Amino acid sequence: MLGAVRELNRLEMVGETLRHALDSLAVVAPDWFLVHTQPAWLDRYGNQVQSYRLPTGQEKRDALADQMGADGLALLTAIWEPAAPIWLREVPAIRTLHAVWIQNFTRREEDQLRWRQADELPPASLAINSLFDAEVRLSIKCQTRWIGYKVHLTETCDEQLPRLITEVKTTLAPIPDGQMATPIHEALQAKDLLPAVHLVDTGYLDAELLVTSQQSFGVNLVGPTMLDTGWQARQAQGRFAAEAFKVDWERQQATCPAEKTNQYWQPGLDSRGNPAIHIRFDKADCGVCPLKIQCTRSQPPRRTVTVRPQPQQLALQAARERETTEAFKKQYAQRSGIEGTISLGVRAFDLRRTRFIGLAKTHLQHILIACGMNLMLLARWLNGETPAQPRLSAFARFYKASFT
Repeated sequence: MLGAVRELNRLEMVGETLRHALDSLAVVAPDWFLVHTQPAWLDRYGNQVQSYRLPTGQEKRDALADQMGADGLALLTAIWEPAAPIWLREVPAIRTLHAVWIQNFTRREEDQLRWRQADELPPASLAINSLFDAEVRLSIKCQTRWIGYKVHLTETCDEQLPRLITEVKTTLAPIPDGQMATPIHEALQAKDLLPAVHLVDTGYLDAELLVTSQQSFGVNLVGPTMLDTGWQARQAQGRFAAEAFKVDWERQQATCPAEKTNQYWQPGLDSRGNPAIHIRFDKADCGVCPLKIQCTRSQPPRRTVTVRPQPQQLALQAARERETTEAFKKQYAQRSGIEGTISLGVRAFDLRRTRFIGLAKTHLQHILIACGMNLMLLARWLNGETPAQPRLSAFARFYKASFT
């Protein structure tokens, strides 16, 4: 969901933020503005700060960033002086200036600022990307990079009934899809629209959600689980993947494919902060094992395995086994309808672009779009139209006709 703002690089963002603050002060506090601004600022911030007008060399750009930092610091210092009107600090443009300066500069000395390096910047979930809409965020999904928001749609998929959108959620762009599964279920529960089976994309499904969705809402999440990305899972038909280890939960014991048992069993957290159990095998067993080359690359050889707590691990294994069945493929094929609904929203209702500033107004836009789409979907159903099937290329149609 693209925000209704112009994407700026960091230097443009800083310069435009200061220019906007000066414009605002000239309107709301002209007398104070005349006393506390510098004539040189007219040359630097009198016109829009655009990339093609900025210096081309990195050294000159760094010098300009230092100059902008000093100018902004001088303005903020004057505003925070005891003699300055306190209400100036609450001017929206000044509040944005203050936040952007904290984001992009750090103190070098008492009265000097230093331009932050890339590894010193705040995470995307906190970073301000527009002086006019402080809630738009940068996000990257696969090869798509955008500044704005994210919209989540939930739709019915009963064969004999019209497909209608039952829930709309709008979030900041970097919020992971998995964090929205529970809020979506809570909203559906409040409207008495909880499904027994919820077909979801991989992003909305993990081991913990498989358990909590069933326990808290009675909802069975169905979708493709995230793959085991370990090299052992990709080689030797997965014979040495974590799931190939037999686990005795009561005895806290794991058995490897060579029939050796673990030396350590330690509950903790995985690399993403999720509850996990870390299992390690004895170096003496791994060192002489004829299968060690296929099982571990550590030196000295020692296999470690990380699994989820018992309820989550068993639910994840059951979901992965379910994915291999024809029944799963047939059931999950119903989810293709939501892809068509999203495509309809993008093409016919301009769903991908926000017309307003701020998360609240953008969410209102999404609700209105969903209402309009539901009216169209209902009208089509009453008119006897069925959901269109995915288009096949000439190549696919030829082979389908020839071999079926």
